[in-house]
Order: sequence, then C-alpha cells, then structure tokens
Amino acid sequence: MKKELVKIPHATLEFYKYEEDSIVYYEFDATECQSPEPMVNSICILQILKENERVIGRFFHEPFPLYQRISTHFNYEAKQLEDGVFQVTFSKK
Repeated sequence: MKKELVKIPHATLEFYKYEEDSIVYYEFDATECQSPEPMVNSICILQILKENERVIGRFFHEPFPLYQRISTHFNYEAKQLEDGVFQVTFSKK
C-alpha cells in the first residue's frame, strides 16, 4: 500500500492518503501537538470527508472534547495502542 502526502485546507499537520479494500483512508499524527491543534486538524479533515472514506488519527490522549463536537455527524472508534497513544478511526454516519 502506497501512502500519498496530501494537503488539507487550513490544516497544520501532515496527512497521508491511501486506499485499502475500496475504502480511502486519511491518516495524521497529533501526538506531538498541544491543544487546540489536534482538534483543529481533526475538524479540517472531517469537513472534507466523503461517505466511503475514513480518517485515522493518533492522539496523546483520548479526544473526548472532539467527540462531543462531531458525534452528530460522525462515528468514531478508539483504541489505546501499546505505546499509550490513542488511535481513533472516524467515519461519516
């Protein structure tokens, strides 16, 4: 699988795009960021997300305030990785 660096409008982090099983994924890593940068970048990518696309974000803590802002329009699933980082997968409802 080849990951392509993509420019997301108004985002400050690097985003990578790839396709797997006919689903387009965008990935970003916010583990080194301070608030509000993780939320701002998450909102930037979620604003352009389409039906058959997913976003995978990595965060230094579980982003509960982000969940509150997006729960009306997006699903999310979080898991804590062995290194303590939270990986959250977002999709449109």
